[in-house]
Amino acid sequence: MIITVRCPCHPARSLLVPTVVETDVLIVGSGPAGASAALALSTYGVPNLVVTRYASLADTPRAHITNQRTMEVLRDLGVEQDVIARATPQHLMGNTTFCTSLAGEELGRVRSWGNDPLVQAAHELASPTRMCDMPQHLMEPVLVDAAVARGTSLRFETEYLSHTQGADGVTATVRDRLRGDTYEIRAKYLIGADGGRSKVAEDAGLPMGGQMGVAGSINIVFEADLSKYTAHRPSTLYWVLAPGATVGGIGAGLVRCVRPWNEWLIVWGYDVEAGAPDLTTEYAESVVRQLVGDDGIPVTIKSSSAWTVNEMYAETYSDGRVFCAGDATHRHPPSNGLGSNTSIQDSYNLAWKLKLVLDGTASPKLLDTYTAERAPIGKQVVTRANQSIGETAPIFDALDGLSPQTPEQLWANIAARKDATEAAEKQRAKLREAIAFKVYEFNAHGVDLNQRYVSDAVVPDGSGAETFARDPELHHQPTSRPGARVPHAWITSGTRTLSTLDTVGKGRFTLLTGIGGEDWILAADAQDTEIAVVVVGPGQEYEDPYGDWARLSEISDAGTLLVRPDGFVAFRHATAAPDAEALLTDALRRILGHAR
Repeated sequence: MIITVRCPCHPARSLLVPTVVETDVLIVGSGPAGASAALALSTYGVPNLVVTRYASLADTPRAHITNQRTMEVLRDLGVEQDVIARATPQHLMGNTTFCTSLAGEELGRVRSWGNDPLVQAAHELASPTRMCDMPQHLMEPVLVDAAVARGTSLRFETEYLSHTQGADGVTATVRDRLRGDTYEIRAKYLIGADGGRSKVAEDAGLPMGGQMGVAGSINIVFEADLSKYTAHRPSTLYWVLAPGATVGGIGAGLVRCVRPWNEWLIVWGYDVEAGAPDLTTEYAESVVRQLVGDDGIPVTIKSSSAWTVNEMYAETYSDGRVFCAGDATHRHPPSNGLGSNTSIQDSYNLAWKLKLVLDGTASPKLLDTYTAERAPIGKQVVTRANQSIGETAPIFDALDGLSPQTPEQLWANIAARKDATEAAEKQRAKLREAIAFKVYEFNAHGVDLNQRYVSDAVVPDGSGAETFARDPELHHQPTSRPGARVPHAWITSGTRTLSTLDTVGKGRFTLLTGIGGEDWILAADAQDTEIAVVVVGPGQEYEDPYGDWARLSEISDAGTLLVRPDGFVAFRHATAAPDAEALLTDALRRILGHAR
């Protein structure tokens, strides 16, 4: 059906507009969650349509830290190199500095984001990818351009208004903000990726835990050549301990590098009870001057905006055929750099499940595992990010800077640490310890990679509860346990060297086995579901010259791992099995929601 509307630019003209647009998946929002959902779905051949109320993609840096797991996702989706080409590399991220201003006294540093030599080694052992700093206004075009090139339809200036759903689909009402008219989009499924004020999540009635508006913050984007204060200690983050820095915000003043060394973003707090200050150019420049500490450097203010620190998470991520992802389901401060990473990983988890349900391979029951798997991760991320704010306070405490006092007293406390006294020596030790403890924010490798899924899309193998040899927030522990991401090991195929992660993904299941695993290979070939088979061993298509896979796989050569399209182990059998076909068939039925 077609309706006629008047063109707002040329009232004498009429436009023919369909009253109903149809697609398989409607995605509301073009941020990291929405864009990555579109990219994954189009990569898998699923028709999808993205609508955003805005006239463009992100125009400010916003989220930026991109961790190894997200880079693995982007690697599988074929855009890893596009991100690397635009991002700040890992080696320029890691001298997280605490100071009184960029031009002022330095109080200490933390080797961060995998740049500590021991942590760097752990990063190299854990993944074929490297983390990087990829600001959101650069990330979104990479994701969206690739999604559109592969089939996604994108509509700017299109505002989601409401939705209804029935047994076979969802009907969303949207408004064209240019024409002013409304129309309907009919989809089989709806993804709400519309941010921290998600109307889709509100309309779906998703129950939330936690609270919004815990503290007030301001972002100030500016340009200035700060290389004289930063190039010798390259970092993504410079933390400023100055008078007023403990009011609201994220624990201290923050000068964040957007592009080395002339594009920057400052985070500064305000009293949320009193309300945000008037964000004039003069106010923004005064904050910049305070944190930079050099009034002689030319500064150009690009934008400023107020926001609140939130501690809220969805307890369920779906309602019928409506699913939410990203900030719609987990709302937290930028601490630990987890926001866009968790958002992209949400969508990656959901996309393959939608693909298999839409093509009839899986039962809709498979979609129930989205909440089961991602909601605990979202809650963990919200808790961790807010906890990191509190872990900044001991740095101020080491300088006696938490009690009400004049700026002069704070400077005196800071200066006292340089005295040749027993009290000053204790103060220096306390300050070092407080700064070192920030590894829980800046080197939380386990938070990034130790995700474990427990759901009906994972078949337990009876191995019992997992124990961690070291702190699971700080240290990654590779394992092939069902529900864990398949371990990374470098293997070879002819003259190529590739990661075990490069053999999985691509929208299909993968069966990994070795010499003696013929029964598992035959079992995979007998399934109706597409399963790629990877055999690792001497004389096979893939070989293990370093012996790393033999150690990390935790199975015998004749055993098997069934890996899901998202790289997580779904089924494990440590040895050969004469009833391999029956075992694999039963496992797949359970995973795909067909189990009786």
